[in-house]
Amino acid sequence: METEMGHRAVPKYPVVLVPGFLGFVSLLGFDYWYGIVTALRNQGVDVYPARLSPVHATELRGDQLLSQIAEARRRSGTEKVHLFGHSQGALVCRYAAAKRPEWVASVTSLAGPHQGSELADHIERKFAQGSLRGKLLQAGVHVLGCVVRLLDSGGRSARMPISASAAHRSLTTEGVGIFNHQYPQGLPTVWGEGGPEEVNGVRYYSWSGTLQPGITDQGGNRRDPSNWFCRRFARTFVREAGQCDGMVGRVSSHLGKVIRDDYPLDHLDIVNQHFGRTGEGVNPVSLYIEHLRRLHDAGL
Repeated sequence: METEMGHRAVPKYPVVLVPGFLGFVSLLGFDYWYGIVTALRNQGVDVYPARLSPVHATELRGDQLLSQIAEARRRSGTEKVHLFGHSQGALVCRYAAAKRPEWVASVTSLAGPHQGSELADHIERKFAQGSLRGKLLQAGVHVLGCVVRLLDSGGRSARMPISASAAHRSLTTEGVGIFNHQYPQGLPTVWGEGGPEEVNGVRYYSWSGTLQPGITDQGGNRRDPSNWFCRRFARTFVREAGQCDGMVGRVSSHLGKVIRDDYPLDHLDIVNQHFGRTGEGVNPVSLYIEHLRRLHDAGL
């Protein structure tokens, strides 16, 4: 990450990291962005992990993010920030960038469900709202969200409402379709392609991964239960069967400039979760370091 003059090639704006569904900053020492915050800060970048309601609608979480962007701007003394959003967090970033584009230099989507998640659609079919199974699932997710909110370091001082039903609607194909109609910035107009790379002065980027037998189920993932869940969830996919990370489809993740959509990473590997246990083939933390140079080279 060194330029010809010996200075680190880092962007001029700070980075705000935005978590997905059931997201947090740190739970009893387990970081959501495991090793990533430290790696970015070691490059000389100001990094602000966002604390949002762990389970709620994209729009409500987006309003919470806007407040934290304002705080990051105040603390850093800069007029803009870079937003990195994982999973539903990518939708949250899009919302914030649409509402206040003058505050956002770029949005980078990390396995964002920009056309909805087939897993969420499957859950909607199998656990219909109003059914006993649906009510039990919503109650379980609500409790889990409350536990995350309670244990997230520093999260107890802020008001963080929980709504399992609102979160689920925000992730289905239908729900994301409604969201996309209101906030289309960076979206592809043709299935399988990238989208506009700059809208209203905001640059849009995305990358994602796919499950690849013999690669993503090896290495540290052989001892990572979250990888087993991703492989199990992948069986619910139809349109992008065999082309997903377990929770989000490969093409559904496209936004703006698609850096790559087939890294050998499952949905949680992409943020280096479960203490950095990943499969073979790529170090997810290195992707963030590479992206710093990309933003720097773009003059951001």
